[in-house]
Amino acid sequence: MLRATGTTALAGLVAVGLFLTACSTGGTGSRDEGAARADEAASPAPTPSPFASGEPSTAKRVDPIALIKNDPKIGERLKADLKPCVADAYPVDASYGNLTGGTSPDVVVNVMTCGDAVGIGTYVYREESGAYKNVFMAEDAAVYATIDRGDLVVTKQVYAKGDPVAYPSGEDVIWYRWAGNRFSQHDWVHNDYSRAVGDGGIDGPAPTSSN
Repeated sequence: MLRATGTTALAGLVAVGLFLTACSTGGTGSRDEGAARADEAASPAPTPSPFASGEPSTAKRVDPIALIKNDPKIGERLKADLKPCVADAYPVDASYGNLTGGTSPDVVVNVMTCGDAVGIGTYVYREESGAYKNVFMAEDAAVYATIDRGDLVVTKQVYAKGDPVAYPSGEDVIWYRWAGNRFSQHDWVHNDYSRAVGDGGIDGPAPTSSN
């Protein structure tokens, strides 16, 4: 009887010891799990854009050619030169995204040349009171704009004297951000291209074939 009682007591002590060891493993034991839940609850949920309820592919589309033709800020010469390259295919790209925080997607329109696809104008349109308003424009040689995570990114190719159209000497990349009621520049990068590629080539003797 005494032996059985001692065995029972010893088993109880071993169980208590295992319990304490499990609690001490990894620091605070079960309290770690509770702290993780608190941290997750404190993390703010991402704020969706005003028009993020639908799929991007279902965003409202506009006629970019009509936007250009009816835009009083764009000169008549560019409008007259804007013609289809083939059939009814115009040299115009259109991008949709959230740039100005409006209730409808903003539209970025890039106008290019037919032959070389070199940008000649980029425009941003924001919907206001049911109509699209030109809120940004850049009419420079070799200019192109894109939307990058809410920023307007404008790239301008830089040509030195004698550069062929396909091989500029470098580029300026400018980031714009909507503030108040207009775009403000907030970053800028200039890249110089290598002269050893493309039309520049590397001067040297022509390779010889081995017999």
